[in-house]
Amino acid sequence: MLIGKSGPAKSALCHAEADRIDVRGRDLCRDLMGQLSFTEFFFLLVTGREATAEQRFFLDLLLVAIAEHGLTPSAQVARMTYAAAPDSLQGAVAAGILGAGPVILGASEACAAMLVEARRRIAAGATPDGVVAAIARETRAAGARMPRFGHPVHHPVDPRAQRILELADARGVSGLSVELARRFVPAVAAAWGKPLPMNVSMPIAAVLLDLDFPAEMVKAIPILARTGGLLAHLAEERQRPIGFLMSSHAEAAIAYDGEADG
Repeated sequence: MLIGKSGPAKSALCHAEADRIDVRGRDLCRDLMGQLSFTEFFFLLVTGREATAEQRFFLDLLLVAIAEHGLTPSAQVARMTYAAAPDSLQGAVAAGILGAGPVILGASEACAAMLVEARRRIAAGATPDGVVAAIARETRAAGARMPRFGHPVHHPVDPRAQRILELADARGVSGLSVELARRFVPAVAAAWGKPLPMNVSMPIAAVLLDLDFPAEMVKAIPILARTGGLLAHLAEERQRPIGFLMSSHAEAAIAYDGEADG
């Protein structure tokens, strides 16, 4: 029984035969292996197009920018999972990635959606300053977080965000999305009554959109990048295990009161 909608029974990604593997219409061994970097190959896989020099440069840049950020919740859960199941490297990586969401690691997706909505309103005739001010006020009035403004560590600026925007300007790829990201800074400060630093997730989304990367796949970049970071944490966990240590400190930090809420 078919549940939900289905498209045509076709895939354009890959087909394997006895002596050949085709990926996106290219011979994997002859046309891609040794010809494309992994970043270029990833872009081809996701979009079906070969990356331009600027798309490759910035995809590399963004992957490096978001791959590692210390003992984040995703790194902690991966290391504790690996400590408990050292035969399951893949399970530990998966445990870390499962927490990618609007609060940690996955906020670029929300930023992309907000920028797409801002661009839609501008195309309908609104002014850029009016649009960002309205979205900031609406978000504040709803009691929601402004994606991705504010950071527990980086203030008054997130150095990663600053560097991404500097390079986008220097290499001439800054477009409407980068412009809107910058316009959101004073708009958010006005709506919240205080300055909030622009988190790295906003420039990631803005630059990708200006480089014609699919908005619905922006979240793939932090997921792919952090997978590399988690593998590094797990390699270190083998040599310098701290998973059980973190677990014991968490247990010691939480008081038991024996009361059920509600």
